[in-house]
Amino acid sequence: MEEILAMEHITKTYPGVKALDDVSISFIQGEVHAVMGENGAGKSTLMKILNGMIQADSGDIRFHGEKVAIRNPRDARALGIAMIHQELNPIKDLTVAENMFVGRYPQKGCFVDWSTMYDECRKLFEHWKVDFDPKQKVRTLSTAETQMLEILKAISYDAKLIIMDEPTSAITEREVQKLFSFIEELKGKGITIIIITHKIDEVFHVADRVSVLRDGKYIGTSAIQELNHDKLISMMVGREISNVHPPRDFQGGEIVLKVEHLQCGKKVRDVTFEVHKGEILGFAGIVGAGRTETLRCLFGLDLAEQGSVSMGGKEISIRQPRDAIKNGIAMVTENRKEDGLVLCRSIMENTVLPSTYMNAKNGILKKRAESEIATEMCRKLRVKTPSYEKIVNQLSGGNQQKVIIAKWLMMYPKVLILDEPTRGIDVGAKSEIYQIMNELTEQGVSIIMISSDMEEIMGMADRILVMCEGKISGELHKGEYTQEKILEYAAEVKK
Repeated sequence: MEEILAMEHITKTYPGVKALDDVSISFIQGEVHAVMGENGAGKSTLMKILNGMIQADSGDIRFHGEKVAIRNPRDARALGIAMIHQELNPIKDLTVAENMFVGRYPQKGCFVDWSTMYDECRKLFEHWKVDFDPKQKVRTLSTAETQMLEILKAISYDAKLIIMDEPTSAITEREVQKLFSFIEELKGKGITIIIITHKIDEVFHVADRVSVLRDGKYIGTSAIQELNHDKLISMMVGREISNVHPPRDFQGGEIVLKVEHLQCGKKVRDVTFEVHKGEILGFAGIVGAGRTETLRCLFGLDLAEQGSVSMGGKEISIRQPRDAIKNGIAMVTENRKEDGLVLCRSIMENTVLPSTYMNAKNGILKKRAESEIATEMCRKLRVKTPSYEKIVNQLSGGNQQKVIIAKWLMMYPKVLILDEPTRGIDVGAKSEIYQIMNELTEQGVSIIMISSDMEEIMGMADRILVMCEGKISGELHKGEYTQEKILEYAAEVKK
């Protein structure tokens, strides 16, 4: 078996996070190789380095035994490496042929040689036994067909190695089987396929070997015959729970919020749940499972197609965030820099932003009252800064997160939604956020927390709802859940 690719001692560090820590991994020509791990394990970072989208801090890449420099995706394509991303981005109003050759149209003089382009497409489609019309608009293709088009586009670059990021996340079971058959054909032609995926059952169906990353480190590689579900899950999640999570003693309380049969496109499908006073309800699941989309609907960022929401036993209508806020629901979004903060403004300005109208009289702002309340809130949340007039972009990630929480607490919410509340912040700041969460629940605030961090959700949630493909696939209570159980529900493992 000939080694086509070796990535040696790859390290990549971002501020406060070591995304990849001395990772060495190799791939064999003509194999289907799955790269697995929890969210944040470093899988995508490693593949983006291979595709030239980002640069490693240190380490080497060898392709067919020779050391190569991959500075950008063009370098990768020149070597025969192509990457198909989870979010497909074709130009939908162009034809299949135009998408296939975008950026490299064959030319006759100063004009596009349409005849040659269509002929080249037909030859490629006939060779791979794919029934596409080169002149049809991409808009008319299904998601699976669009994905197939992206694969064929990679092949047209004479790709010898194709990276597929979550290739089955948005297609039906029947389309999955068609994709797997096509992957087998590619493998038969000597093309190497690297699949990034969370779906354990599919790995056992299609992969020859599996490599696991955890917390940016390489854990190991095994032939699929040497693994079973339990061993693979253990490789992915096998770490001890740390002691950064303060103890909780939730004894149950009245139902504050009830959501019934919530529906919003394919990402939120008949979701029903309830939240109790003073409870931390955790939402677990892989990326794309529908967790964020469900709570965006609840907060009014997306309009639900059907379903009902009740607060304190009374049904309410939420068509926009203002409706949610008025009824006592606040949301700290996942991307604090894009959605949560005005980075060029001060801590004070950010903190008072959503509550300004509450501190105004006859349309006139009461700046002193506003400043006093905001200062007190930031002190309570232990925001570390020499001055609350400091620009928020100059704060650490943990302190930025505290500012976002502070601004919503000034609305005195009954339910606080936290989407990935500690992503990208250090352990010390995490511990402080957890302590704040405990203090809030002791005051009667209910918290809904989305988290991809297994330790975090198990350490802080009183109850966990696990989502898979837009539905709640499991419910676990404190004392009965394990990382393995959560992962099984998240991947819908069928044993």
